[in-house]
Amino acid sequence: MKKVLLVCGSPHNNGNTAAALSIADKELKENGISTTYFQLEAKAVRGCIGCGRCSQKHRCAFDDDQCNELIEKMLEADAVIIGTPVYFAGPNGALCALLDRVFYATANFGQLLAGKPAAAIATCWRAGSTPSIDRLNKYFTFSQMPVVSSDYWNGYLGAHDSFGASVIKTLAYNMAEMLKEQNNGNGTKDEFLY
Repeated sequence: MKKVLLVCGSPHNNGNTAAALSIADKELKENGISTTYFQLEAKAVRGCIGCGRCSQKHRCAFDDDQCNELIEKMLEADAVIIGTPVYFAGPNGALCALLDRVFYATANFGQLLAGKPAAAIATCWRAGSTPSIDRLNKYFTFSQMPVVSSDYWNGYLGAHDSFGASVIKTLAYNMAEMLKEQNNGNGTKDEFLY
């Protein structure tokens, strides 16, 4: 069974970002896809220092935060959805510091995530979701990961946002369909590399 990793890039495990991911989780499961979670901890995350030591083992040399744990979970999954709260019209800075290192280690010295479908979801009060989604999508496109879309931008405003919930459901449905096509041999990983 195909598995999607849901990454909650908020330090709050019961906030709007977790709620948005739970909508995707439910839709994926209803379409025969299993899920697993990764929760960003409310702890310090170091930024990449460009030392290049990840070139050998594709893991960060610093092992004092969640970076290598996230790399392992992403490698085990068939697809990834990353959710983030919006801070000053951008993704959570701690999440970006973590993702800079994750994607530097997995894509810069060999495309370890290539072909895995990916999507971003941003939660916000009123604005800033589209630049946040754009920032996260850049990690995916650099890593040769097909970006799964919905029928609108993947922003979610909270429990009162029925339209945003519908967009996330469509996104999860589209990801499930893409994974099923890959499973049927109609979209192998190698086809996404060219």
